[in-house]
Amino acid sequence: MSATQSKGDLRKIALDARDALSGETRAAASEKLATRGLPFEIATGVVVSGYSPIRSELDPAPLMRKLASQGARLALPAVLARGKSLAFRAWSQSDRLTLGPLGILEPSPAMAELIPDIMLVPLAAFDRLGHRIGYGAGHYDFTLAHLRKMKPIVAVGLAFATQEINAVPALAHDVALDYVLTENKAFDFRSL
Repeated sequence: MSATQSKGDLRKIALDARDALSGETRAAASEKLATRGLPFEIATGVVVSGYSPIRSELDPAPLMRKLASQGARLALPAVLARGKSLAFRAWSQSDRLTLGPLGILEPSPAMAELIPDIMLVPLAAFDRLGHRIGYGAGHYDFTLAHLRKMKPIVAVGLAFATQEINAVPALAHDVALDYVLTENKAFDFRSL
């Protein structure tokens, strides 16, 4: 990939590679990542936000089940409006989800809002500096920047190894991740 490629071009390349993975390969990768778990200890009661996977995203559910068994409280994001922070609502595996404004499954608005300590972040592509390319709306960059003014939040990108690219053309408003977990490796970017 050339250094002059746009985020849109890089997003398409990475998503095409992700989409080419079979359903069995994606499911096995999600389970492998969950078996390995997070590369750091979590305290009982820590709030971990996941996401409802769309398209061919890595499914965070196996990892979330493991974290819940270790005492984490779970949440899922809800899109309120473009340019606003995501809301995070309490969620457990038995809860029924509803379709949000972007057609993504979300907890009911009646569920308690939580501020996550750890955010599991979906992505289209990532590099070895912790930069990510999302889907272009900026929800996670805006939310991380906003919430980190209130408290420290560990941002953990979840991806397939095939989504790694040489370099993300990061902009000033882009928020780097602390970690990226793939089925093959845990990348730690905290010291960069």
